[in-house]
Amino acid sequence: MDKLANPDYRPRSKIHMVYTIAVIGFIYTLHLVIPMYSNSSFLGLFADERTISYIYMMGAAVTVLAFLISPWIIRKVGNYRVAMWAVVIQILLFWGLVTQTSPAILTTLFVLQTAVISVISLCLDIFLEVYTEGANVGTVRGMYSATLNASWVIAPLIGSMIINGNNNYHNTYVAALAMLFPLLYLIYRNFPRFKDPNYIHLSPWQLVKHVSHNSNWVKLFLANTILQVFYAWMTVYCPIYLNKVMGFGWEAIGIILVIMLIPFPLIQYPLGILADKKYGEKKIMLMGFALMGLSTIVLGFVKLPNVALWALILFITRIGAAAAEIMIETYFFKTVSPRDTAALGLFRVTRPISYFIAPLIAITVLTITHTSDIHPYNFILIGLISLCALLPITGIKDTN
Repeated sequence: MDKLANPDYRPRSKIHMVYTIAVIGFIYTLHLVIPMYSNSSFLGLFADERTISYIYMMGAAVTVLAFLISPWIIRKVGNYRVAMWAVVIQILLFWGLVTQTSPAILTTLFVLQTAVISVISLCLDIFLEVYTEGANVGTVRGMYSATLNASWVIAPLIGSMIINGNNNYHNTYVAALAMLFPLLYLIYRNFPRFKDPNYIHLSPWQLVKHVSHNSNWVKLFLANTILQVFYAWMTVYCPIYLNKVMGFGWEAIGIILVIMLIPFPLIQYPLGILADKKYGEKKIMLMGFALMGLSTIVLGFVKLPNVALWALILFITRIGAAAAEIMIETYFFKTVSPRDTAALGLFRVTRPISYFIAPLIAITVLTITHTSDIHPYNFILIGLISLCALLPITGIKDTN
């Protein structure tokens, strides 16, 4: 990848690089989210809901493997090169999703792109961690998360407009593919002289011991797994439920999703500042999970197909989720070194693990209720699982 080094590159200040990474993260998230909420409906063109669950579980397995291998590759070739090659591979995979029609090929491409998405995310985390000053972790992470989550607000609306009620799911991958070219250029333009930290090398067994010796990390990882299960289930099954069970069209679903996601860019930055300056992470984390869990349980009892009602309750669930997410991110990155890629990779493994658990929840409820559609009981179960995060959080020691 040496040939990709930019000869016009000039060193920049850390704060400038933080803002640059935020812009790169915004574009990366657009490519991720534009097709995300219609992925399950796209797979539904050639698979039933039980098979869709298994496809997501396969994607999770490959992603876990990628997270375990990535730290070793990053140590060998460097974070910049891994980021560049990951984006190039993602371009090829999305091109396949746009052009291929075979269910077997599409399933394979879909599974592989979920893993590559995670590798790119890991590389961006390393870039950001290297350029973040220790005293401002909450502020920087809050700003970064708010910027990324602005994409989460915009992208579902773009996706629903592209679909336009006609099942044009392939076109969402065209839009996502277009995002990858500026992403590739910005990484190439800004990081060819990136100096990798002296990464810590740990075997899998050493890594488990390394993390398990920090009781706060163990509790935080458990809470993050629960949060990621909430996200995974909502991402895969909530749009199906709104479309097939509640009868909303994709235009209405797009509006609901946009309103639902507003809390992320709205509250995460100020909460990051508050965590740095005043309250610490624990209290805000507890309140976030409590609000998220209780409001999700309420969804299990909503029978009225009213756009405003669903948007309001889902909006409340995301106020809680946004608060919990930024506190988990802030706490972890205050306590981890940029050299510790293995621990960072293990922290991010909670995301693909959630894509094992969420489909199992859906399959279990489908089996118990003897239905072919997503049952309202899922919301109650997801809400109760979310409330379980309160137990490990109460044992976490604040960083300030």
